[in-house]
Amino acid sequence: MRNLWIFITKYNAFFLFLIFEISSLLIYIKYNSFQKASFINSTNKVTGTLYSQVDALKEYLSLKETNDSLARENAKLRGQLKASMYVDTVEKHKVNDTVYKQQYTYIVAKVINNSFNKRSNYITINRGSRDGIQKDMGVITGTGVVGQVIAVTEHLAIIQSVLHKNTRFSAMLAGTKDIGSFVWGNDLDPHRGVLIDIQNNAQPKIGDTVVTSGYSLFPTGIPFGKVTNLHAKGGGLLINVEVALAVDFTKLQYVYVVNNKFAGEQTVLEAVQNKNE
Repeated sequence: MRNLWIFITKYNAFFLFLIFEISSLLIYIKYNSFQKASFINSTNKVTGTLYSQVDALKEYLSLKETNDSLARENAKLRGQLKASMYVDTVEKHKVNDTVYKQQYTYIVAKVINNSFNKRSNYITINRGSRDGIQKDMGVITGTGVVGQVIAVTEHLAIIQSVLHKNTRFSAMLAGTKDIGSFVWGNDLDPHRGVLIDIQNNAQPKIGDTVVTSGYSLFPTGIPFGKVTNLHAKGGGLLINVEVALAVDFTKLQYVYVVNNKFAGEQTVLEAVQNKNE
C-alpha cells in the first residue's frame, strides 16, 4: 500500500492531467450532438467487429462438433437411399406388392491414422466393436470406396485401404454392367486404380464410371472412379481399364463403415455350398 501511495505521489501530475483530459472529452462529446453521434457510431463499429471476431472464434472451436454432427447425419441419410434397401416382392392374385426393406446401415467414423504412399496401406478409425464394427465390413466415403475392415478392438478398427497390393473388389462398368475386379496399380499412385479382366466386347469408353457390382461388401453403385485409359491383354479377349479414383486418399477425414445385415447369413449359406461341392 505504501509503495502504491509513493507511485501515485510521484506521478500525480500525470494522473491529474489524465483525469482532466478524460473529463473534458466526455463533456465535449455529451454536449455536442455531432461529436456524440460520431462517438456512438465508432463505438458500435468497434463493438460489432469485436463481436464478429468472438463469434468467428466460437465457430472455429466448434468445427469438430459440427463435422461430427454432419457426418452422423450423412450416415443416416445414406441408409435411407434406395441402394441400401432390398426389394421384397410377393405376388398375390397377380398383384405385385413391393416393399423396400433395410439391408445396409452405416457407422460413421473419424480417420485417426492413414498411409497412402506405401505398397500396403492401412487406415485407422476411432470406432470399434462396441460401436458395431466387425471384421470384413466394407468402408466408403461420400465419394466412393475406401477399403475393408481387417482388424477390430473395442474402440478402434484397422482398414485395408484400396491402396493395398492385396486389395481386390468386385466392380463393374456403370453403363454396361460388365463385371471385373478392381485392384490397385503397380505404380504406387494414390489417385489411380485398375479394373481388370473386362470382356473386350464391353467396349468401355474414356470417362465411363466404375462402381461396385453388389457382389461383395458394398451396395451396388458405389463409385471407384472414372475410366482414363484402356489396355488390351494377351489374346485381346480381355482388357484392363485404368481408373482415376473417386476418393482422394491423401485427404481422408471421415468414413462410413457398411453394415450389411445379410452378410452373416450369406457367409454361412455359401460356406455350406462350398462344402458340398
